[in-house]
Amino acid sequence: MTNLTVAALQLAFTDDTAENIRNVSDLVREAAGKGAQVVLPPELFEGPYFCRVEDEELFATARPAAEHPSVTAMQALASELGIWIPTSFFEADGPHHYNSLAMIGPDGAIAGVYRKSHIPDGPGYEEKFYFRPGNTGFKTWPAAGTSIGVGVCWDQWYPETARAMMLMGAQILFYPTAIGTEPHDPELDTSRLWRRAMIGHAVSNVVPVVAANRIGNEHGQIFYGHSFICDERGDILAEFGRDETGVLVATLDLAAAKKHRAAFGFFRDRRPELYGRLTEDK
Repeated sequence: MTNLTVAALQLAFTDDTAENIRNVSDLVREAAGKGAQVVLPPELFEGPYFCRVEDEELFATARPAAEHPSVTAMQALASELGIWIPTSFFEADGPHHYNSLAMIGPDGAIAGVYRKSHIPDGPGYEEKFYFRPGNTGFKTWPAAGTSIGVGVCWDQWYPETARAMMLMGAQILFYPTAIGTEPHDPELDTSRLWRRAMIGHAVSNVVPVVAANRIGNEHGQIFYGHSFICDERGDILAEFGRDETGVLVATLDLAAAKKHRAAFGFFRDRRPELYGRLTEDK
């Protein structure tokens, strides 16, 4: 496919899972109505970002992919609208728990599950209490006539994630996320860094990037939005600020991106034999 129309959603969430799913569903419908073939909601949209605290009671909210309310709702919606919806959810797999993403196709089926590879641990983002590091490896999916790669939140800071998905054939990268203020340092605003990191992936891999973040005040933790879609040169095609609720839509010329990628020579000039240090753990 030469052109692909994509969307990113930005909104706030409450303690009411059913309401959150309805709100996301309304925006998915709006995006599909504007021609989007792949629609990206934010990370863990079933409720507030619960990793702000360590609370053992919250493990009870995890579900297997086939039973999770966010996943089943998006399956029905994807089938109705004939679109792809990468769906983030809190996964239970026996005694194990993961921050996962179900890739849902236009037939409503789950094409596969990706488990977040990089798990942060810090004030306000205490994910290691809840999630095991993902065991799926990075994944790409044939979707909408192309190949898409999806990383989840903390994954987006790692150039290795983006490059690995590109080497697996990705033609566009998606990043659902939940990021905002840093409780340990109220003066630290990472919103600029966050966007620059992903725009850097776009430029150094010559690939479009779609990022969807939440907004709102959750127990004093402010999620700063700034969702965006950029092209393969890192130029912003659509963006939100800190407070907007809604849908970003852009049409990407993937054939042009592929041509530019070849011309830049980043993949031609790679020297994997020199990169062994990247796989050492010290």
